[in-house]
Amino acid sequence: METKTKKETTEEVIPGAYTPFHCVSEQEKNLFEKVIKNLQGVKYDPVLVSSQLVAGTNYKFFCNAKIVYPDAPWYTAMVMIFEPLPGKGEPYVTEIKKITY
Repeated sequence: METKTKKETTEEVIPGAYTPFHCVSEQEKNLFEKVIKNLQGVKYDPVLVSSQLVAGTNYKFFCNAKIVYPDAPWYTAMVMIFEPLPGKGEPYVTEIKKITY
């Protein structure tokens, strides 16, 4: 198994597994915004992200979400995005799940 240093912590990278959730980087935020820009009716604010390297990259964005109407309550949601390998297509949303406790 490969070990990767991230900031001051060391985490084990398991091939095919999702990474631990971490703060959304600028690159990940740009990808998220590009993919959801045409979605209407709900505002999604990504807070944490986890990724999985496959034939491309799967992302799980843990988000605060709010239906777009006055005084709507915030809730949590998981937005899943797939980014194909370069030259193999555009990234797209694969699933959105409302998280209930």
